[in-house]
Amino acid sequence: MNPSTALARVLVDELARCGMVEAVVAPGSRSTPLALALVAHSGIRVHVRVDERSASFLALGLARASRRPVAVVCTSGTAAANLHPAVLEADESGVPLLVLTADRPPELRGTGANQTVDQIGLYGGAVRMFAEVGTPDPAPGMVAYWRSLTCRAWASATGGRPGPVHLNVAFRDPLTPDEPSATPTWTAPLDGRPDGRPWISRPGPFTEPAPLVLPDVERGVIVCGDGDYDPVPFLALSEVTGWPLLAEPTSNARRAGAVSTYRQLLASPGFSEEHTPELVVSVGRPNLSRQVLAFLRRADRHVVVTAGALGDPAASLANDFSDPARTATDVVAAVAPPAGLDWAHPRRTDWSRSWERAEAVARGVIDGLLDAEETLTEPRLARDLVSQLSEGSLLFAGASMPIRDLDATMGARCGVRLVGNRGVSGIDGTVSTAIGAALAHQREGGGQAFALLGDLAMLHDQNGLIIGPGEPRPDLAIIVVNNDGGGIFSGLEQAGHPDFERVFGTPHGVSMERVAAVADLPYTRVEWATDLPKALLGEGPRMVEVRTTRAGSAALRRRLQDAVDHALGALP
Repeated sequence: MNPSTALARVLVDELARCGMVEAVVAPGSRSTPLALALVAHSGIRVHVRVDERSASFLALGLARASRRPVAVVCTSGTAAANLHPAVLEADESGVPLLVLTADRPPELRGTGANQTVDQIGLYGGAVRMFAEVGTPDPAPGMVAYWRSLTCRAWASATGGRPGPVHLNVAFRDPLTPDEPSATPTWTAPLDGRPDGRPWISRPGPFTEPAPLVLPDVERGVIVCGDGDYDPVPFLALSEVTGWPLLAEPTSNARRAGAVSTYRQLLASPGFSEEHTPELVVSVGRPNLSRQVLAFLRRADRHVVVTAGALGDPAASLANDFSDPARTATDVVAAVAPPAGLDWAHPRRTDWSRSWERAEAVARGVIDGLLDAEETLTEPRLARDLVSQLSEGSLLFAGASMPIRDLDATMGARCGVRLVGNRGVSGIDGTVSTAIGAALAHQREGGGQAFALLGDLAMLHDQNGLIIGPGEPRPDLAIIVVNNDGGGIFSGLEQAGHPDFERVFGTPHGVSMERVAAVADLPYTRVEWATDLPKALLGEGPRMVEVRTTRAGSAALRRRLQDAVDHALGALP
């Protein structure tokens, strides 16, 4: 067996022993040994994509939904650079991604050799670990080195602060396996540990530190930001203390008892001024709305909980907590309710009752205004979509306006998992990430999958729709809001600039029907709210388009806020 094939087969075998079951390959010559080793392994499902950026975000979606590392493999040169946006998202959102970049051997670097760039430390501080694997020379101890390094990479991707790792693998010719009759140039045994065990066994779970017992205050608030953690303890904390729980959609904590209209409540000057908190307990990444960030700055004490981190709690406390408003006074691994509270008799105070009353009023106003017309507006689409999904469904929310409309309009919902690229909140790879999340969700027995995206996100990642014959295909309905440009800017300060339409609005004039036709996807256009349930039916990848106007959507969002302000002002 030639050295390049030996190295690739050992790396892939050890990754499978660690627990990897999915990998994504972008075709290329220098990465041939890794690609062939992956497709030959019976325990790994391989996905092939022609675009490296699409491939990397597909791997990101697979890893996000499955909560286990997924490898993405590419050749040398600009191919590796195209993985960078997905690496950044994986870093900020804590998704375990294994980036395996093939490279030229050292003697070809810096010589003008074709398709060669400096790939050493290419992703900088965005990775948990980088290793230049080195050329596969037939020297003693190489197999132990490769297997040990692979286990270290796996542990780095899944440890106290999960995220991406980068292995740069240099291959010399020949890149393809030897003919059976060829004289082998690699004779050392390639075997791993007996019984399929990984080379290095990981230790058991660390002992969690004692939770912080929270102070007994009346005006407390719980904020659940984006993140993959268990929301149940925070819902229980809200129930027993009477503290309102404000939950972003991708926290998956917007269930019964949560305040679904907090975005409008905190944007209402009168309500906000009267509801200054003594204590805020936050978990995840609360960075979706300016209102919440302003609210955090007003609290006397802000306790940040690093719930959901794997591995060493001390490492998590030191490195991995979100404090975008720089208001954290305490960072802890867990919290407990104030002493003396009775779980059988949850506390209700003037503070909790004022939030409940405001939530009921705002919820009624928002639903009434959205239901007044049968036209499927952007805010109504977001609200109705979540409410109509079946139990066990997954919903991927695009950045920009889709996630904000969900935040502003969706009610309490259990049994649906919401995910999105909220680490960097970029437009990159949205379609590919949604497809990857759907594939992983359904591989593990989940139900249908849906994605709510904007038109620019769709156009930015059209290549993500191209799935070759024989490749795994998800049951995924992609709902695209087409307002012919960048809708989020219509609600920002730039909207009044004379050159707004060209520079920020960026109209494109592209029908999503044409985009669907290129990928040979079933297509439906929906105009009326009553037609949405039927449009969501189907199997396999498919596209649903809802056409709106940016000006009309911005005006409706203002009317919603004005109506809530007026209703709150009328409360006794």
